[in-house]
Amino acid sequence: MKVSTKGRYGLRAMIDLALYSANDLVTLISIAERQDISKSYLEQVFSALRKAGLVKSIKGAQGGYMLSTDAENITVGMILRALEGDLSVVPAEDESGGNRIESYIRSRIWDEIDNRVYSYIDSVTLKDIVDEYLKLDPAPMYYI
Repeated sequence: MKVSTKGRYGLRAMIDLALYSANDLVTLISIAERQDISKSYLEQVFSALRKAGLVKSIKGAQGGYMLSTDAENITVGMILRALEGDLSVVPAEDESGGNRIESYIRSRIWDEIDNRVYSYIDSVTLKDIVDEYLKLDPAPMYYI
């Protein structure tokens, strides 16, 4: 499994959103500035996150984004799946049809790697990450 730029930037943006959206909307431009990511790229990322139901948006001059639910209900796995799709190390369609060795490798190696990765990314929430981050940097700067 290789996480693309979209997945990496999307996770950073969601952490930023969780940090800065306490009872307020966050604009893409503010996330873009803090995270040094282009606003147009973030628009693509947030479109996918919105379709997956992870963020809500409000349009207009006072608009912006907010998490669709509490940070403790959003996992890294949910974010990565929304942005990356299938996270398998070897997609099922890459198997040689009927090859017994490949079937064995699939069940013994690739599926086990997938299960361990999924177990981990589905256990880490945005709240976990924010809490750990705030221990390192207890006062995030707020931009106006």
